[in-house]
Amino acid sequence: MHRRHFLGFSVAAAMAASGLSGCGRAQPLRMGIHPWIGYEPLYLAEEFGWLPESVTLLKGAAAADSMAGLLAGELDGAALTLDEMLRVKDQGGDLVVVGVTDVSAGADVLVVRPSIGELRELKGQRVAVELTGVSGIMLIKILERAGLRRDDIIQVDLPVNEHLDAWRRGQVDASVCYEPVASILQSQGGVRLFDSGDLPETIFDVLVVNREITRNNPRAVRDLLAAHFSGLKHLVRNLHDSVYRVASRQNTSPAAIRKALATVMLPDLAANQRYLASTGRIEMIARNLGHIMMSEGMIGQMPNSRRLCDPSFLPRSVI
Repeated sequence: MHRRHFLGFSVAAAMAASGLSGCGRAQPLRMGIHPWIGYEPLYLAEEFGWLPESVTLLKGAAAADSMAGLLAGELDGAALTLDEMLRVKDQGGDLVVVGVTDVSAGADVLVVRPSIGELRELKGQRVAVELTGVSGIMLIKILERAGLRRDDIIQVDLPVNEHLDAWRRGQVDASVCYEPVASILQSQGGVRLFDSGDLPETIFDVLVVNREITRNNPRAVRDLLAAHFSGLKHLVRNLHDSVYRVASRQNTSPAAIRKALATVMLPDLAANQRYLASTGRIEMIARNLGHIMMSEGMIGQMPNSRRLCDPSFLPRSVI
């Protein structure tokens, strides 16, 4: 289970059942999306009818569904973490970032046994981590802060939804995870030792589309972003209503949704413009991530020198 299968969401219908292979009239932009608190503005936009017919949300259970759909040519875009985008690009997907949905500010967590008091004490410990997800990037950053190498710890490669069982069985000493698993582990005696709040503006969720779509269907890309910001405006200005809508959709409690929202930053239009600029944070972080992922064998080569971001589709204003 990738990080973005979050907060006990019900498994969405398989993408094939969502009508990936349409025919007839001009096809709308097929946007892959999966449960994650940062993607809620698009779910809200769809719920309120603010999503134009030029865009279709195809709902999967996790990021892996969207990544596979992009590589198979069944999707035109998706909501992914930045490192997931780089993995798709490494496998041949020509993607461009057109929007930033959220920045992790505590959503990604290292939980440890009480006997581990500081990061360097991870040496020799069994650390549960989902190496193919964003947790793998978190582990690299944690080891960097601790002054440790990968072979200084015992990596236990597990989907995050299996960390709790491994913890209860005494098979791991630490977990690189995210909410709600982090809070459950803490209720089982775990201690939060490090989280993405210690890595400001490092872990991003983004909206990506195939570069060809930006040339052939630019209106749909603009419509996608307008819908996202409409949903975000409702989420921010009508928080009480939004929390209950999201909790109902995710089959969880309003308190859990409020807690999830407290672990992310949701960039507004001005922040998106800064992030996506040619000298902005996304271009810089993507290059840094690329170097890390290549050195760790997560991707085969650095992304090409073409711009990874295109801010030209952002709305001029949000009313």
